[in-house]
Amino acid sequence: MEHENMSEFVLLGLIDSPELQIFFFVMFSFFYLMTMLGNCLILLMVLSTPHLHSPMYFLLSNLSLIDMCLSSFATPKMIMDFLAQHKTISFEGCISQIFFLHLFTGTEIVLLISMSFDRYIAICKPLHYSSIKSQRVFVGLVVTSCTVGFLHTVSQLAFTLYLPFCGPNVIDSFFCDLPLVIQLACIDIYVLGIFMISTSGVIALISFLLLLTSYIIVLVTIKDLSSTGSSKAFSTYFLVDKFLSLFYTILTLFLNPLIYTLRLLREAREKILLFCLLTQNILTQLHSLVVF
Repeated sequence: MEHENMSEFVLLGLIDSPELQIFFFVMFSFFYLMTMLGNCLILLMVLSTPHLHSPMYFLLSNLSLIDMCLSSFATPKMIMDFLAQHKTISFEGCISQIFFLHLFTGTEIVLLISMSFDRYIAICKPLHYSSIKSQRVFVGLVVTSCTVGFLHTVSQLAFTLYLPFCGPNVIDSFFCDLPLVIQLACIDIYVLGIFMISTSGVIALISFLLLLTSYIIVLVTIKDLSSTGSSKAFSTYFLVDKFLSLFYTILTLFLNPLIYTLRLLREAREKILLFCLLTQNILTQLHSLVVF
């Protein structure tokens, strides 16, 4: 690991204004706590409610766990840095942030594809659902998601660990973002950059196309099966969902537990809320593609 004399990096953070530091400290602390509490609520509800011990809610609980991990890989340090005079992070800590970011993001993308595949089977092939989607299959999907996330993050870090860092050491962000970190290397990183962009781009594009295709099929099937009354309900919830989606692009991980908690509490309206949930998952995928 040839980081030579580079023992730490300096993070510039979000803002320089001392007056706004306290405001952002309070605001992000609140959203972080709400995100953790919301996802914990989902986990507790799924674990403590017998009729929720189904494959779909098994995937949902794993998604909540991944969201908690994604919220925690850099957010606590960012919050504490609002009160710090010097915002620094060790080389090892920086590499750890990169590792967990790509691990959890890659895992979440595949997990979302698994959830969309579950809904596709349940709606388009209901008679075959119980035979196709056993508990073993769902455990295999979760293991596959984690494996893909691990392989992705290893592919991103395999060469980064051996880059020579000899200065400067300033990162214009609040966490160690891989493209910003490799730009600080003392060698030409053009080929490495192309490799990272191509691998991430291909995986992300394939994942998104699979997710989008499955949701299009599901929505077309729902349209064919829905009655006139149900269609009106879908139109009403579509307007609400557009409003939620606007805020979801800003506070993705905060709204995830909120929307899914409503889904658990209103299970009787599952069919009506399905369109909203599918749109929300697509937005999660888009957010994941940005950082993938």
